[in-house]
Amino acid sequence: MSATHEVINQPPPLTGFTAADDPAVFEALRRHGARWGEAEVRELGALAGTPEVQDWARMAEEVPPRLHTHDRYGHRVDEVEFHPAWHRLMATAVEHGLHAAPWAEDRPGAHLVRAAKFYLWSQAEAGHGCPVSMTYAAVPALRARPELAAAYEPLLTARSYDFGLRPPLGKSGLIAGMSMTEKQGGSDVRANTTEAVPAGDGAYRLTGHKWFTSAPMSDVFLVLARAPEGLTCFLLPRVLPDGTRNAMYLQRLKDKLGNRSNASSEVEYDRAVAWPVGETGRGVRTIVEMVNMTRLDCVLGTAAGMRAGLRQALHHTAHRRAFGARLADQPLMRSVLADLAVESEAATTLGLRLAAAVDAAHAGDEREAAFRRLALAVSKYWVCKRGSAHAAEALECLGGNGYVEESGMPRLYREAPLLSIWEGSGNVAALDVLRALDREPAGLDAVLAEVDAAAGADARLDAAAAGVRAMLPELKDPVGAQLRARAFAERLALVLQGSLLVRHGHPAVADAFCASRLGGEWGHAFGTLPAGADLGAILDRARTE
Repeated sequence: MSATHEVINQPPPLTGFTAADDPAVFEALRRHGARWGEAEVRELGALAGTPEVQDWARMAEEVPPRLHTHDRYGHRVDEVEFHPAWHRLMATAVEHGLHAAPWAEDRPGAHLVRAAKFYLWSQAEAGHGCPVSMTYAAVPALRARPELAAAYEPLLTARSYDFGLRPPLGKSGLIAGMSMTEKQGGSDVRANTTEAVPAGDGAYRLTGHKWFTSAPMSDVFLVLARAPEGLTCFLLPRVLPDGTRNAMYLQRLKDKLGNRSNASSEVEYDRAVAWPVGETGRGVRTIVEMVNMTRLDCVLGTAAGMRAGLRQALHHTAHRRAFGARLADQPLMRSVLADLAVESEAATTLGLRLAAAVDAAHAGDEREAAFRRLALAVSKYWVCKRGSAHAAEALECLGGNGYVEESGMPRLYREAPLLSIWEGSGNVAALDVLRALDREPAGLDAVLAEVDAAAGADARLDAAAAGVRAMLPELKDPVGAQLRARAFAERLALVLQGSLLVRHGHPAVADAFCASRLGGEWGHAFGTLPAGADLGAILDRARTE
């Protein structure tokens, strides 16, 4: 072959790595008493980097799900067909307990171990994380109706992926979804118009149109509908106990920017059978626990995307040469990579701290429950906001190669905005911070106590924490509070990340974070770390090869 076709100066394929080569993950497990889970976490992290799993991820995205409303004879079927790779990803996630398994375990740190595995496995493919996350979140909400929880929880927590439309209580394992969003309301779920009419036998009949229902082939759904008593949460199965299909009709699948492996649908209910969960008329209160759990996975999923993008950038620049040297050895590129690494580790450390708070809260620690409530809202706002900017910069490290679909970077880039939108976009998350401050003031005390645990260790962190406290009087006025909600959420998230990194992170990462994010020695783009940042130490910690 002609020499003009010789391939040079291109990196080798990035396969055969282990996503578990991430010291921040194992430091968190040891710090919070979950060392017992290290072997499981390493096993799944190694699997995530295999060529086989990388092929699953690619195929699940390239061959998206297809809706079949009718069979060849004209019968209504409302089924979604997935590529086999989707089912392999789902089965692996369920078998490793990434769904609801921690709710059935009585070991300290079960939710943290699950979070670490969700973070590593999501780096392989993010779309299937949606039904996995919803199943995880369904259990605490379902417990508001003990008799339903007694019947369904053992199957929701079972490590068996049993796909197919059959009566749920006859299956070996279940996947759960949720259906709240309507076209006239969006995040304003109180604008819900789906009607729930008592059937006289303890069940209700639901009629309405849901605008976004992800994973419509799930076995059961938590649905918000307006009963005579007010907005109520219901459990709605896809298949009724007698084997007939419930009156849940899939109108179309959404043609989405990203998350393309996961089916998201518009659904119509025509007197569909459902049972109330929790107190009728208190549906938002019932389902808020589910929302909080899925918000945790938004943070973890964003951190996973950051780590995956950073890995690609590190790999490409380690093998690509320009202007007489490796890209990874050139000062400006080193600054960009180190900045991306700092952002990634800050997100990972905060996400795993939130997961540890879930363990503590469900063990009865009221202070950790209050911490989780506010810290989760703050983190959902800020970490998920950072995901898109991080993905764009990581893609740019690959230049034109990163803009090509085969690199995998466009998939990360398209996925990033979803996690900032899902379960409440930026304004909703920021307003939820204000709501948490008003309704649960103990949460602010708990979060500030976490920040103050690093008091005196870094003057820049101390000054930033004082600045957060100085903002509190501005939040007393309702209008002024809304105008400052985003700024307050951002700054509280940053000082919380700073405190965690100063106390538990690598010194070079903590110093660069405090100098840039808190000390003002930072520009408006990645790659603007201060001159004194220890780029070598940061990059050594971030590299996996």
